[in-house]
Amino acid sequence: MATRALNFSLAHPDPNPGYVAALSRLEASVARADQLAVQQRDGFGEVRAASAQKRELRRKMRRTHLRHLATVAESADKERPGLAEKFVLAPEAAPYMAFRAAAQGFASQVQTEKELLVKHGLLEPIFESFAQSLQEFDRAVERGTEGRRAHVGARAELDAIADEAIQIVRYMDGLNRFRFASDPESLAGWQSNSNVFGPPRSSATKPSPGSPPQGGEIKPAA
Repeated sequence: MATRALNFSLAHPDPNPGYVAALSRLEASVARADQLAVQQRDGFGEVRAASAQKRELRRKMRRTHLRHLATVAESADKERPGLAEKFVLAPEAAPYMAFRAAAQGFASQVQTEKELLVKHGLLEPIFESFAQSLQEFDRAVERGTEGRRAHVGARAELDAIADEAIQIVRYMDGLNRFRFASDPESLAGWQSNSNVFGPPRSSATKPSPGSPPQGGEIKPAA
């Protein structure tokens, strides 16, 4: 990471205005990259947590609320033929959004046929718990969406900052090769600490959003 090149440069200051300006830009890039790394990590965490919450809520609703509603609808179907068909349980492994649509369909049908369903055994506390779980499910979906937006956005900006940092270090490399021309030990230290970046990425070679960062190296310009 650019941190090593930055730390070396801070330990080997140079009053040259161009070098000072480049160092300031590199320091700002490293600070922003640290912030984005936290944002990316937290975004991934939010997505994982939201997925776990959605999975648990789907299991809870399907095995308790929806099963109760389907059973009541079967009984009411004798009085209102065709009603049971509107309360068919979605497969356990159905996609979250497909499950959400089906569950919302159950809720809408209950509101429409509530009097009949209560007559055939619908328990109000179960329906209220179901409605609450649906709201929690929606919040979990939004949580996952926000987390995904955060980590994808952070990844894109990190790519841009990495490209900028590479250019800054390349500029500093030319200056350091000149000022350390008679100091092999310092020059070797600079080369070791600045040789940590991957080559500049074109749009064709950048990783897809959300993919983990990949390492690489370049040799400082001769």
